[in-house]
Amino acid sequence: MTTAKPFAVLVTGGAGYIGSHAVLALLDAGWDVSVIDNLVTGFRWAVDARARFHEGDIADEALVARILAEDGIGAILHFAGSVVVPESVSDPLKYYRNNTANSRSLIESAVKGGARHFIFSSTAATYGIPDSIPVREDMPTVPINPYGMSKLMTEAMLKDVAFAHPINYCALRYFNVAGADPQGRTGQSTAGATHLIKVAVEAALGKRAEVAVFGTDYATPDGTGVRDYIHVTDLADAHLHALDTLIADPARSHVMNCGYGRGFSVLEVLASVDRISGGSIVRRMEPRRAGDPDALIADNARILATTPWRPKLDDLDTIVAHALAWERGLGERG
Repeated sequence: MTTAKPFAVLVTGGAGYIGSHAVLALLDAGWDVSVIDNLVTGFRWAVDARARFHEGDIADEALVARILAEDGIGAILHFAGSVVVPESVSDPLKYYRNNTANSRSLIESAVKGGARHFIFSSTAATYGIPDSIPVREDMPTVPINPYGMSKLMTEAMLKDVAFAHPINYCALRYFNVAGADPQGRTGQSTAGATHLIKVAVEAALGKRAEVAVFGTDYATPDGTGVRDYIHVTDLADAHLHALDTLIADPARSHVMNCGYGRGFSVLEVLASVDRISGGSIVRRMEPRRAGDPDALIADNARILATTPWRPKLDDLDTIVAHALAWERGLGERG
């Protein structure tokens, strides 16, 4: 039996990939949940029926004020934004509007509306190309693209606002998010997604002819880029623990990495997809992409020390199996 919760939680971007998993985690833990999403990239069907749904934009301050007041919102989990790194380079103003300016509007709405806790979907892209791995939260933040900078600017706003107003925050810097809800309730559904595991399971199911491997001359064991892949359900669970942590000590705010502290190369991921699917993906070797680091792995000591969060699905084959199962279901859905 769950303990009664002190207020309702607003999830922005709750019809998207990570947001919809966070909504499930909150609901399953007994929280009263409201969702706001403009459905530009999200899906109405991805929002669990137990949540209240508001179609709209977080920049609509009148709408957000009404939701905060009428739904009794005490905390905000903020996922709404744009997430494609190459697009941020070609269209930086879109990212500074969607990720930075709109976040400023939301933070102001939170302050005016009395929401006391704010959890922000940040990214390892805030680090740029780190000097060493694993990456700690106190290492330099020097983003190399507008996506990373747009998120870092929001972190800076939150820090300043928390100093000036009775609100605390947690910025969670995600590493490579993958997988799908183990119960098959939601998953990565965006057409044209660029995430490696999503692309690879599409290829395994014949939705793509091949997978491009960008760079085979990195300073890694097999020459391909190494990344820290975190199961989206573990990531959603991290948000629950972050919320509890903010509530327990309203005077403190936090910045924490979300990763497992170990990495897998592109070729290791593709081998896992072959293994789980029973097939063989066609690999097309391509030159490196500008700005891709050899390896990007989280030091997750801070979140482990600060919260009771412990990964439950930190196994590459499990992540791939859940992603593959969801992708198969998408085919049936379509």
